[in-house]
Amino acid sequence: GAQLRFTDIDGHRFTCFVTNTRRGQLADLELRHRRRARCEDRTRAAKDTGLRNLPLHDFAQNEIWCEVVALACELIAWMQMLALDGPARRYEPKRLRLRLFAVAARLVRGGRRLRLRVAASWPWAGQLVTAVTRLQALPAPT
Repeated sequence: GAQLRFTDIDGHRFTCFVTNTRRGQLADLELRHRRRARCEDRTRAAKDTGLRNLPLHDFAQNEIWCEVVALACELIAWMQMLALDGPARRYEPKRLRLRLFAVAARLVRGGRRLRLRVAASWPWAGQLVTAVTRLQALPAPT
């Protein structure tokens, strides 16, 4: 959370926003501003995923790159919603990359099944195994 400042009164911070909207309840205005903040969070996450720099020279190639980044952001958002719980649902892409996406593991085939073997010493191995199990338990799309 935000750090307290010397202007905070008794540990409380008071904020306000100014708008030229003529109608509406305060709760509606606050909801509109919170939705805008969520949009800005998704934009920041997209920049962390690869939208910060366009790596290619041609416009069409960079357009494809933007589509790939948008797809990755969608996959991350759905994965967080369906497979993760607790604070992991709000992890930023950098933290997801560190804890779940860049794990040392082996993909093992045996008994007509494909298994993911994660090192037991990995601090977030339980979280990763739970997430994969939840994703595998989802019904196949029809």
